[in-house]
Formats: sequence, structure tokens, C-alpha cells
Amino acid sequence: MGKYRIPLPLSENQLTGPIPSYAVWISKLIYIGLQNNSLNGTIPSWLFVQHSLSSIDLSNNMLQGPIPRSVYELQNLTYLRLSSNNFSGVIKLDKLLKLKYLYYLDLSYNGLSLNINNSVNSTLRYFKTIGLASCNLSEFSNFLRVLHDLIALDLSNNKIHGEVPKWIFDVGKNTWDSLDLSHNFLTSLECLPLKNLEYINLHSNLFRGPLPLPPISTIVFSISNNKLTGEIPQLICSLIALEVLDLSNNNLSGVIPQCLGNISINLSVLSLWMNSFRGIFTAAFTKGNMLRSLNLNDNQIEGDVPLLNCRHLEELQVLVLRFNRFHGHMDTSKTKSKHHFRMRIIDISCNEFTGLLPTNYIKQFGAMMNVDEHEMKLKYMGQTYHQDSVLVVIKGYEIKLSRILTVFSIIDFSRNNFHGDIPKSIGGLNSLRGLNLSQEWSPLMQ
Repeated sequence: MGKYRIPLPLSENQLTGPIPSYAVWISKLIYIGLQNNSLNGTIPSWLFVQHSLSSIDLSNNMLQGPIPRSVYELQNLTYLRLSSNNFSGVIKLDKLLKLKYLYYLDLSYNGLSLNINNSVNSTLRYFKTIGLASCNLSEFSNFLRVLHDLIALDLSNNKIHGEVPKWIFDVGKNTWDSLDLSHNFLTSLECLPLKNLEYINLHSNLFRGPLPLPPISTIVFSISNNKLTGEIPQLICSLIALEVLDLSNNNLSGVIPQCLGNISINLSVLSLWMNSFRGIFTAAFTKGNMLRSLNLNDNQIEGDVPLLNCRHLEELQVLVLRFNRFHGHMDTSKTKSKHHFRMRIIDISCNEFTGLLPTNYIKQFGAMMNVDEHEMKLKYMGQTYHQDSVLVVIKGYEIKLSRILTVFSIIDFSRNNFHGDIPKSIGGLNSLRGLNLSQEWSPLMQ
């Protein structure tokens, strides 16, 4: 068996315990995939002396200890993913980057520190993915200048300080498709010249100033949890490929552009909560749209909510309008008796709605009623680059759901002026985990 070059794919099983400390029966491994298990202990010495190895994936386990130094000698290595473990110690990044075939490197979310030599190495230009989230970085490194073909860059959860270097704005030399600078301590962001960018995650920084506009190719744009000010520019509606727009928890103000309703037929997440937006929300979503989550919580938006009568919001699963100034009747006369919404979470609490309780909507929350065995499995809303999250109030406590289970449902119509009967159909909402129709006020909600 030893004369063959063989793979060892054992990912996404229920493997536990340490990786065996010896493997004499394996001599020419080309690939080892142990990701998404529950392995613990340290990396055995035999693993990283397999010079035939081209791909290693140990991500999403509970492995610990240092990374063996022999990893620097794997000259055939193309893919190295060690993210989401408990590894510790120092990694000499410049040595890893000298592996001439390596194009994918992810060391994110461990306890690692990086030793970086800032001399630029021109052999790095064909790198596709680098993940260095939570690696105790304090600055941008010069080696990023020459990564002309870089597709994904994750520098989140670090301590990078100061301004984004000017050389990142060099359009002629950088054609990156992905940039993630989230969870840093960067203090200014002027513009984004990465013209082929598709995935941008800048959340949880200390960015100030106006909202920067990403390239037209952007698919995911998250810049939440910063200190941005000013209005949303109309030019943002030129992002025709956009699927996720998350500007939440900033100091943005002004009227929300009407064009956001038809910015992209593929727009699935529009999150604008915890800002200072005002005026009437007039965005109208076009037929065939894929909007899954709309969150306007904690702004100063007023007027009625015509979008609730829109038959084109067939994919909407999360609607949060809490703490605004919406008012008027929620007219249910236009809803069709056979139409079923996919709604999972609807929170219109702390507004000024009046009239009859909108029972027709509740009766048509088909997704809350029909929960089959397949859906009961742990399945979350979201995608690879973005996990849907929401703040909900349960028994007066505000709770953040960083990931939303598809079987988790909440209806909150509290702190309005509705009247009328509570429909018996509520008893058939099998996935309902929270129902609030009260006038009760809790100081925890202020």
C-alpha cells in the first residue's frame, strides 16, 4: 500500500480523541481531511513529515498545542487549513509563504501569533486565499502588496491599528475578489479600489466618516458595528450583484434610498438597524426578489408599512421593525387566502400601529406551521460568507441570535394599539418559540 499516493478523507464524521500518534501503514499521503470532527490533542509528529502531502484540512476541531515546524518543509503543499482549533505558539509566516505551490492558507480562530518578515516576495502573487483572523496582528503586512490573484483575505478579530495603507488603494496592482478586515481596531477608511471585490466584511471596527462605496462587483457588503456617519449615497444602488447589505449599528442618518428595493433581484439580507435613519421607508421590492431578511430596528422611520401587503415578498423570513415610528392600520384585505408567507421572525413592536390585530398574516405563516423531520435538524439561515443574526426580546430580555435556526419562530406585536381577537390558528404554529401581544414595558427594552 505504501507505494501508492493516497488521500485520507474523514471529514464531517463524529471522530473523537487524538489523531493516532503513529501511522506506519501510510507512507505517501497526498491529502488528509479531518475537518468538522471533535478531535483533540496535538498534531502527531508523523503527520507533517509526509512530504507527498499537498492538502491538509484539520479545521473545526479541538486540537491544541504548537504547529510542528516540519510544516515549513512540505514543498508540495498547496492547501493548509487549520482554522477554528486551539492551536498556540508562533508561526513564521514568511516561511509558510515560501512554499511555492501553496495557494490556500487559513490559520484563523486559534491562539496563534505570527512572526512576519515584511520583505516582499514576488513568488506569492498567485495566492488565492489567506485567512489570518484572530492571529494577534497589529498591522498590515507588505507581502499583501504582491498577491495579485488573491480571492479571499480574512484579517478579522485582530488589533490592526491606524489607517488602511495607501498601497491597498493601488487599483492597477490589486485585483482581489475578497477582503475581510472585521473585528480590528482600524480607525479610518477612505475608499475601496479593489475593483473585482465580491465579498467585503468590515464589521466590528472603529471606522469613522462617510459610508465607503464598494466595487460594482460586490456580492456581500458588511460594515456593521462601526462609527460611520452621514447618509447612504444613491450610488450604492449601482451594486447590481449585491446579495447582502449590512450597515447596522453605526451612526448613519438621513432617508433610506428608495432604490434599495430594486438594487438587485438577488438581494437577500438588508440590515440597517441601530442607526438614525428617518422619514418614510418607501422601498418597493420587485417581483421575483429573493429578500430573506429585513431589519430596520431602532431608527426613527415613520409612516405605514406598504411592504407588508406586497405579494412579491414570498421569500421573506425575518422582518424586524421594532423601535420606530410606524403607524396606521396594517391592512390585511389585500392578502390572498391561499398565500403562505415563509416568515420565521416578525417583530413590529414599539411602534404606533392601530386597528384590528392583523390576524390574516398570522393565519398565513405557513413556515411556522409546517415543520417536518428534515427541518428539525440543526439548520441555520445564511450562507458561507454571512450568517443571518437578529436581536429578539424574550420575557423582557434582549437576546442576540448570532445564528437563526430555521425552526425558531417569534411573533412580537407588543407596544402598539391593536385590538381584536387572537386567532385560534396560533395554536397550529408548531415552531413558535415566542409570542408577545402585550402592552407591557420593561426597562431592559429601553
